[in-house]
This record gives sequence, structure tokens and C-alpha cells, in this order.
Amino acid sequence: MSWSTCNEPSGAALRIATWNVNSVRQRLPHLLSYLKETSPDVLGLQEIKCLDDAFPRAEVEDLGYNVATHGQKTFNGVAILSKHRFEIARGLPGDEKDEQARYIEAVVSIKTGVLRFANVYFPNGNPTPGEKYDYKLAFMDRLIAHARKLLALEEPFVIAGDYNVIPEPRDAAKPELWVKDALFLPQTRAKFRELMALGFADALRATTDEGGLFTFWDYQAGAWQRNNGIRIDHLLLSPQAADRLKSVAIDKAMRGQEKASDHVPVRIELGID
Repeated sequence: MSWSTCNEPSGAALRIATWNVNSVRQRLPHLLSYLKETSPDVLGLQEIKCLDDAFPRAEVEDLGYNVATHGQKTFNGVAILSKHRFEIARGLPGDEKDEQARYIEAVVSIKTGVLRFANVYFPNGNPTPGEKYDYKLAFMDRLIAHARKLLALEEPFVIAGDYNVIPEPRDAAKPELWVKDALFLPQTRAKFRELMALGFADALRATTDEGGLFTFWDYQAGAWQRNNGIRIDHLLLSPQAADRLKSVAIDKAMRGQEKASDHVPVRIELGID
């Protein structure tokens, strides 16, 4: 992991969001609109699907954001946008041969100290069984090992992103359709629970037990129109972050826009700034 530093502006309430944008260049008007209207302090983007130098940096910086990317041509790619100064590390430790751009981590300077923010894009893992599913489980093991070390720092710490994990049946409109899918297999869900058991809280489930709260609707078979969705975009909070959780929101209306991403942003408010 190599570190770099960006500059800091003033800040107010700490609003943190995650969004699988599904190609940042295709979704740039939606991204700029979201930044203007919702004004997150820190935003993690997944599936930017571009190399670092192709990211629309100038347009985002004009809105007052520092930008850090870990890009990959055509596939994957993650980015962190922040109104506050941060230090950045790219890549998930544990496999030096892994060339997939799926993890970027920031230590964000805030008025009360620091917030550690990890932005992650889990592998899909299909088809199963096979190499892709083996990679997914190995990736989850690497994240568990890394998160265990970071939790020992006892900082406010958020792991946000597209986990490609449906944690429970209530997180799918039709869970029976997913029983053989890598997103919902028992082993996948067990690994997610192992991560949670380190001491993390699922931000959404810390505020509600309600079912039918989704973050992804496929482009096929009228999934959006029928509300046939799943919840796979999560923000996991360390105890120091969970103690400061004020609110959680799923920005569902974004899915109804023209040429929308198949995911929508999820955001939280933390009272630590």
C-alpha cells in the first residue's frame, strides 16, 4: 500500500456515502448532480471503469472535492472523493499478485481527529463453483485480516462499498431466486458474518429491521419497475463510528433517472465533525 496526501477545506456535519456508479464517465451528470444536491463529505465510488488519468477529476474538483482513484481499464476501479484532507492507500494487502482495482483506503482529517474510510468493491464470484468464487472468498479473507488490524487502532472506521453480498433473506425481494448465486450462498454469508463479528455494525441494520430496503435493481426483466431488488451496498461501522451514527438513507430515487446506474447511493451521518 502506498500513501499520498490531498488538501483540506472547511467541513460541517460528517456525511459519508457509497455508490457503485457503474462507469463514472457514463454517469458523470448523475454524479455531479448528486454531489451538488446531497453534498457528502466523503464519497466512495465503485466500478469507475477507467484508468486514473481518465477519471473526470477537474469537474469533481471544481465542486470542492479532493479526488483519489485506484483505476483499471474497462473493469472495476474505486475512488474516494472528500471535502477534507486525506492520506490514501491503494490496494488490499495480502496478495501482491492481485491486479484487480477493488480497494482504496483513506485517513480523513476531521475537526475531532481522523476518520478511517475504506472503499471496497467485492468480487461478484459467479459462476460457482470455480476460480471466480474462490477469488471472492480469498478476497473476503484478506479484508477480514486487514480489518482486524485496523480495528485495533480504535478509530472511527467505516468500510463502505459494493459487497456483492446479500446478508439475509429480507435483503432480497425474491430470495428464492438467489439461493445458488455467489451473492447469497451460505459460505458467502458466513464470511460476511465473520467480518461483522470482528466488531462492526451494519449501519442500516443499526437503525431498522425493515425488509424491502434495496440498493440494486438489475437492468433486466423490469426489476426496477417491479421493485425486484437486493441490498448489497453496505456501510460497516467500527464501535467508535457506530456510537456516533445519526442517520442512514438509501437514495432510491437515483435509480429512476434516465441512464441510471443499477445501484443507488447509500449515505450515513456521523456526529464526529
